[in-house]
Amino acid sequence: MPCGVNNTSIDLHAIPNLPGFTPQTIKDKHHRSQAWGFVSGQRMEFKEGLSHDKPKFVKAPRAKPSWRQGTLPMSTTREVFSVMQPEELAEMPAWDAYDRHVLRFYGYFKEAVVETNLENYRIRRCIVYYYLEDDTMHITEPRQDNSGIPQGTLIRRHRFPAESGGYLTPRHLQVGQAVRIYGKVIQLTDCDQFTREYSKSIGMDQPSPEEIPRDLFDEARGESMVARPAAMERTYEKLFREVSLGGGHINENQQQFMENDRKVCRFFCVMDDMATTQYERRPFTLLFFLADNTVEIREQYPLNCGRDNFPIFFRRGKLPKTGGAEVRGPADAVGTSDEYFNVNDFFVGQRLQLVGHDFFVYDCDQFTRAFFREHLGQELIDKIDVRLPDQQPDRPPTPPYTGFGTWDDSMGSVLSLVPKVPKKDFHKMMTQDGKILRFTAKFVDAKPEDAQRRFVINYHLFDDTVSVHEPPQRNLGVVTGKFLEKGVHLNQMSGKLFEPRDLLPGNIVQVFNHVFEVLDMDEYTAKYMNDVKPPYPSVDLPSIVEKIRESLRQQFPLVRDIFRKFDRDHSGVITFEEMDEILKKFGFQLSREEVMALFRHFDSAHDGQVSYNEFCDTLLDEDYSTRMLNRKPMIETTQDQGFASRAVQRTLQRGETERVRRATRSVGEVLYQKTGLVAKLRSELHRMTAGRGNQVVTSEELRYAFLQTGHAFELEDIERAILFVMPEVDLNAIPYITLFEGFEASYHDLAAIR
Repeated sequence: MPCGVNNTSIDLHAIPNLPGFTPQTIKDKHHRSQAWGFVSGQRMEFKEGLSHDKPKFVKAPRAKPSWRQGTLPMSTTREVFSVMQPEELAEMPAWDAYDRHVLRFYGYFKEAVVETNLENYRIRRCIVYYYLEDDTMHITEPRQDNSGIPQGTLIRRHRFPAESGGYLTPRHLQVGQAVRIYGKVIQLTDCDQFTREYSKSIGMDQPSPEEIPRDLFDEARGESMVARPAAMERTYEKLFREVSLGGGHINENQQQFMENDRKVCRFFCVMDDMATTQYERRPFTLLFFLADNTVEIREQYPLNCGRDNFPIFFRRGKLPKTGGAEVRGPADAVGTSDEYFNVNDFFVGQRLQLVGHDFFVYDCDQFTRAFFREHLGQELIDKIDVRLPDQQPDRPPTPPYTGFGTWDDSMGSVLSLVPKVPKKDFHKMMTQDGKILRFTAKFVDAKPEDAQRRFVINYHLFDDTVSVHEPPQRNLGVVTGKFLEKGVHLNQMSGKLFEPRDLLPGNIVQVFNHVFEVLDMDEYTAKYMNDVKPPYPSVDLPSIVEKIRESLRQQFPLVRDIFRKFDRDHSGVITFEEMDEILKKFGFQLSREEVMALFRHFDSAHDGQVSYNEFCDTLLDEDYSTRMLNRKPMIETTQDQGFASRAVQRTLQRGETERVRRATRSVGEVLYQKTGLVAKLRSELHRMTAGRGNQVVTSEELRYAFLQTGHAFELEDIERAILFVMPEVDLNAIPYITLFEGFEASYHDLAAIR
């Protein structure tokens, strides 16, 4: 009869220590324990609760798995052995879960005042911070101007002992209750939003905030700090009372200064300088300071004007109307206000004589226009264009060609003092190589023995050279052959080098005193002159793709390097112009339509640009295929005008994107690297907007401010950079403070080298 076996697990640790029955103990740690040490210089026992506290653990939501799968399917190993973690709370150390989590309470405490009988106590506001990571606290007091009390950190950060024993916890802090800390009773009146949310999460709602009472010192100080007007209003009654008492208005200039301080009217004017050998129109800025009726004239130096930089043309002071500055001594009578220029003596479109020179005022800033409109009741006219037309200097006539050397060598001595080696047009040499235009000609007014002679004029398109030879004729009696050596020759009839249009049938040309009449031209020349296009496509485009593939693989083993070779501006895509340029450099002489067909073959998405994936799909073979003898799609040779327009539009967009990036990088580099420039620009723009009451400027004013600080930018580049940083901003109302902050923040977004 079978007997059953009972499999029971026995714990050997419960057996007494008998010989032969002692189980083998497995240790996790084999170090020698140390129970004594030094804490703050004192020898004591290391024990939890005595020398250190038990680490605080809290429950926090479990973090999501950091495994990133992406768009690829999950692998078999990951799918089978992945541990499914339920969404539950996990125990974490407080220093990790509550890192930078701080509770903030607002309150006050009363401090007794025994030195005076005007007040018994003084209310002192404070802020209580509680750090959840280690249950420490610290108390600060906001600083007040002219308080006479040392303020700032009242109690440094540590664990505060509770009155009932132990330490203070978040449950001891509640709005509306008092907390005793080291003998100080702090009444809590409010807390921030994070503190309210945390208290609600632990089941303790914070009451509504309370008002902090005011003491006698705050009330007296508030009455003394009430803002009063800087100057009394100037009325006729005030003037009458002062004159009746014999005093007069002795603070007239001071009142004008208090009312108009930092208010400046700015006029733009020019001076026609006739004293120089060459007529010159010099720009100036006339500043009229309304605070004291003084005038300053500054000269604006254009780029490459050739003048030394001394911008102060007339130093700030009273400007007399007599036309010249007078030197007056202490014994001379003080001049009246009528002898000096006032603000109403200037307006746009006026000619003035200032300090012995004639000036013409052609414009002013917006503050000046607003000041004249509101205070003087005058509307100034619009800006007057005073720009002179660009004068091209008279170029001396080119000396005649001597015949020695080539034409380019002779012109090198004319164009520069040190002749340079003439540059050759390699693109033209490759595209026009082997193309020769042939024309038949004869002598004009020839002698009887030369009447039957015929000549062939050859025009070589790749280097614009001309040669003449005479074909053999039976019984001519003249040795035929080469008549004129190949070279760059001058057409003496027009005084210029030979061009294909000069050799049309019926024209008269003269070279080396020989006059020819062009009679006819061959069929190829006739087609070329009539702009007959070659058949499309004129080459085998699939074979060109294979040649490109093999030649690029030999030079660059990696497809990444090949793509970078095509992508000249490192924008991540290839445009039509970039592909055309690369094909020309590799020696492929293709027309624009043929290059467009190749470009469309690479652009599988037909969006006008070739991405890296499209480039790899066209240039490389597939890793594996589902059918045998799989071939790539054929090149479409039919012309698509819609795709051509999209390709051209993408090229223009990439060019504009590069210009925007370059402009933003240039402006941002100036503002970021030169630390003091932003303050100068703000000061300059603040003077422009002093009369408007806002801090907005136009793009032209911003460009003028950059120019004033010595940085010249084009207006288009300024506008491109502004729209990049603030896309929805109005170019006529730009908040320049926000703009400068945006430039500094976006400086590292645009790399200098891509």
